[in-house]
Amino acid sequence: MKITKIELFAIELPLKDPFIISYATYDNMPSLIVKVTLDNGVVGYGEGVADEHVTGESMYGAYAIIEKVLAPKLIGENPLNMERIHAIMDAEILQAPTAKAALDIACYDAAGKSLGIPVYHLLGGRYHEKFKLAHVLSILSPEEMAQEAKEQVAAGFTAIKIKVGKDPKMDVKRILAVREAVGPTIDLRVDVNQGWRNSATALQALAQLEEAQLDWIEQPIVANDLDGMAEIKQKINIPVMVDEGLIGIPEMRAIIQKQAAHKINIKLMKCGGIYRANQLAIMAGMEHIEAQVGSMVESSVASAAGYHVAFSKRNITSIELTGPLKFSKDIGNLTYDVPYIQLNERAGLGIDIDENVLQELTIQSTIIE
Repeated sequence: MKITKIELFAIELPLKDPFIISYATYDNMPSLIVKVTLDNGVVGYGEGVADEHVTGESMYGAYAIIEKVLAPKLIGENPLNMERIHAIMDAEILQAPTAKAALDIACYDAAGKSLGIPVYHLLGGRYHEKFKLAHVLSILSPEEMAQEAKEQVAAGFTAIKIKVGKDPKMDVKRILAVREAVGPTIDLRVDVNQGWRNSATALQALAQLEEAQLDWIEQPIVANDLDGMAEIKQKINIPVMVDEGLIGIPEMRAIIQKQAAHKINIKLMKCGGIYRANQLAIMAGMEHIEAQVGSMVESSVASAAGYHVAFSKRNITSIELTGPLKFSKDIGNLTYDVPYIQLNERAGLGIDIDENVLQELTIQSTIIE
């Protein structure tokens, strides 16, 4: 079982509505799709969605790294040898987790298909049967966010994630408006995406939200301020989650040492794919830290990859992998049963790729043999 060809596609996934967070607005989502072909004829697909604000990678930067640096080194390798695959990639370039994630996911898909088993069986087997989905609200006015939340609850969602981070005072109004609109029984999570900057500002805002019954507050301050996260964790009664502050294993060690979070958000694009995400989940579990698998608004490919990690680990207690629900056109067919997601038992990632849609959305492509 060896890799004989790697194809790379830069695509733009069309969003139904603009996606607005504290530091950016997206009208469509740039993505990299990797297609790995093995000598046994099996084809595996991977995906990388870059975010300069989180990992320092742009789509075209990650494209060049895959095309010129990483993919040529993986020709002839066995996709089952994931420790070796990552050692080869790490020896070629420091960091570049999104580029590595795209190749990692494609290798797992191809390996699972070759063995006739789902990817989660390569990670220790399946633990969870289903996960609750959360609808994500982009940053709008308090009234608009409250109305959208109300509509999504009526559509079946029982959990809402609120994006904030533009202005702490207005953010408090947004959160309270959503809580009032959906009532006390709906799960509410708040993601600040570093927008409140420092612990003093965050604590002022959070003091006004103690009665809002939030599941957790995610990354309220800048990513590299773990001391500030630890301070917030000590001073409020709302659970604290680290997202952008967790890239890979070094950051996970620091989070554990500083006791900076009740919960972590693992993203395959931040850490380098399925293999590294699995390691982070195990590290967190050893310290009794709950984990979530999150998304950079990815297609069915990377979303399915994240689900396989999530379904295999007991301490992963939530997911936010709803990218495919935001696209007007997707290259894959990951299916949702709102308000839950349930994985099938098909081999590999368990999804099909529409090659016609892939070609339609492609703006650049390369073949490496």
